[in-house]
Amino acid sequence: MRAPPRLRLVLASRHDVRLGLHRLRLTGGLAEVRAADLRFSLAEAAELFSDAGFELSVPTLSLLHERTEGWAAGLRLAALSLVGHPDPGRFAAEFSGSERTVAEYLLAEVLDRQSEQVRRLLLRTSVLGRVNGELADLLTGAGGGEGILQDLEQANAFVASLDSSRTWFRYHQMFADLLRLELRRTGPGELAAVHRVAAEWFATHGFPADSVRHAQAAGDWGPAARLLADHWPALYLDGQAAVVHGLLAGFPPGLLSTDAELAVMAAADELIRGSLDAAGRYLDLAETRSAAVPAGRREQLRLLLAVVTLLLARQRGNLLAVVEEASKLQAMAAVADTAQPGLGADLRGLALISLGSTEFWASASGDAERYLEAGIALARQGGRPYLEFTGLAYQAPHVFYHSFAQGAERARRAVELADRHGWTDDPAVGVACTVIGLVQVWHGQPDEAEPWIQRAELTLSADAQPAAVLAVLMIRGTLELIRDRNAEALAALEGCERLARQLSGQHYMVARIQALVVHSLVRLGRSGPAEQLLAGLDKQDRERTEIRVATAALRIAQGDLQAALAVLAPVRTVPDSNDYWGFWNARADVLEAIARDAFGDPDGATAAIERALDISERSGDVTAFLLYSYAAPDLLDRHGRHRGAHASLLAEIQSLLAGVKPAARAVLQPPLGPLSDSELRVLRYLPTNLTAPEIARELYVSANTVKTHMRNVYAKLAVHRRAEAVGRARALGLLAPSAANRRGSTRIATP
Repeated sequence: MRAPPRLRLVLASRHDVRLGLHRLRLTGGLAEVRAADLRFSLAEAAELFSDAGFELSVPTLSLLHERTEGWAAGLRLAALSLVGHPDPGRFAAEFSGSERTVAEYLLAEVLDRQSEQVRRLLLRTSVLGRVNGELADLLTGAGGGEGILQDLEQANAFVASLDSSRTWFRYHQMFADLLRLELRRTGPGELAAVHRVAAEWFATHGFPADSVRHAQAAGDWGPAARLLADHWPALYLDGQAAVVHGLLAGFPPGLLSTDAELAVMAAADELIRGSLDAAGRYLDLAETRSAAVPAGRREQLRLLLAVVTLLLARQRGNLLAVVEEASKLQAMAAVADTAQPGLGADLRGLALISLGSTEFWASASGDAERYLEAGIALARQGGRPYLEFTGLAYQAPHVFYHSFAQGAERARRAVELADRHGWTDDPAVGVACTVIGLVQVWHGQPDEAEPWIQRAELTLSADAQPAAVLAVLMIRGTLELIRDRNAEALAALEGCERLARQLSGQHYMVARIQALVVHSLVRLGRSGPAEQLLAGLDKQDRERTEIRVATAALRIAQGDLQAALAVLAPVRTVPDSNDYWGFWNARADVLEAIARDAFGDPDGATAAIERALDISERSGDVTAFLLYSYAAPDLLDRHGRHRGAHASLLAEIQSLLAGVKPAARAVLQPPLGPLSDSELRVLRYLPTNLTAPEIARELYVSANTVKTHMRNVYAKLAVHRRAEAVGRARALGLLAPSAANRRGSTRIATP
């Protein structure tokens, strides 16, 4: 007897029924609706509460949705419990699986239906955020834990696997709440022992954070502190500051001040959160309490003190202290290697990156590049992406001075690493965003620069990263100048000046800030204050290129063309071998062209404009023309009639001056998905002339494997041909630029 062709059979069960469903699944004859499909979305949860007569605020609704994980019955029980409650927000914050109506439901429908063996496993493992079979067996003193967990997941009994091999599991939040309530009710004396066993297991299996949490839950403050101190360097180097912050919050507050090792870690925590003064106080407490540390722990304390003292000196921009502390840390690296193999190289990388970043911010020294490059290499060698990210972020502004495009490329790589790993609020992200925003400003793209600069402003703190904030304020001032918002520019730059005066010593950026302040005053028609600022400078400062350019702008505004040309004459002798000095020279050339044109020297003006265009063509900087927009359009119009060598660039600048966005530069979107290590290895061979079989021989894989990786690369880069993949990969920084490329003219996607 055959079933009619239009017959549809619906089966509802808590367990998979044994009807050969695998065959139907394979042939496409089975439609499955499982737990994930039955979870309510946020919008569906809102509709449920609305139907029940409750219009909840978005935070309250989101919290209830998160707590219930979209479980329909849980949301319905929450709606029933809300009746008559005076404070829905407080109800949502307190709502859990121990709430009476939820507990009754879970007890009756789930827990009471289990055997005694399963109940014991569920109760004793409920203190864990995640559990596997081995740990379950250890906590219950029985066997078969993994099988029980798999059966519970199969039965949809509020147990979910966390990995594809179904070895790690977690409980639904509300079910876990109920289980912990039952464990406290039926076995209160077991809690501490369960936590101690879990702490020991996690410690021996390489999960220090979980181990510390369970030691804290058992009230074992000493072992918890020692364990955290032993693993703190690795946690910091892996970018786990948020995890450490949570663990420190789990100790009694007074203990952070009385335990030397905890005090050092608390100092690092305050430092990361931007409180340099509090960090200094905790370090002083650690030094004071160090004599009470047992002899066997003193070497670890010395290591912690060396790392955190170095970080504090770096934040303060104290180059001499950083040099001293970096030297100490590198000397201690061998000791660290003995305790934790591989940690020594990571600490040397941290020391070099700290030294390089401070050297740059304090003096823009050429040694910074060498230190940063060596530190980044050690980070990659040790597999520390957080350390690599910070190195790239701090390397970006240094490289920027040689090449705008390469600086932006380093910064973009740093931001991508941070976004991928969740370090989006790290101050180093602000440093990288500053560089990207600055390059966009130099390219005459203020709207594109704005979100990057805003992100830098939100990420950086003047108290914690004064030198970096100095750069952000200077860029903000420049951005407002090219927008012709001169009052806003002056406010930003005067704030920049005030911050610079708070730094120890004369910061190398001061002359640049003062030059931009003069430009702002000139554009506001305030020649008097501009003159006073210049008069207050000493002879050495007045001879700096930036100040000469600013002085020339003032003299032209005052109508003293001869004085403007005289003050600009020495600038022509300054080499413009890198992009930074090139853009100051370009500004000098534009001002010279304005002065010579007013003098009636069109040939001299044409020659000066051509020099400025030469520099802009190479670096991509067009601010020299945007800053002097009162005269540049006429000069460029006349220059265009001479048919110089920069027709395309000239048209772009004229469009910017006219307020029209040029369409020459396309937005550079990120890949559709991250490339795997194998795909990246294949990608590196695509610029060569090797065929797929030849690449396969180089990589010791099959030709089919290489072709599969090539197809994946093309799909992720949204291209169709090998040459297109190479070009896009170079634009994204996945491959080094070709020797023929002169400057990076692509626009970077906004954050």
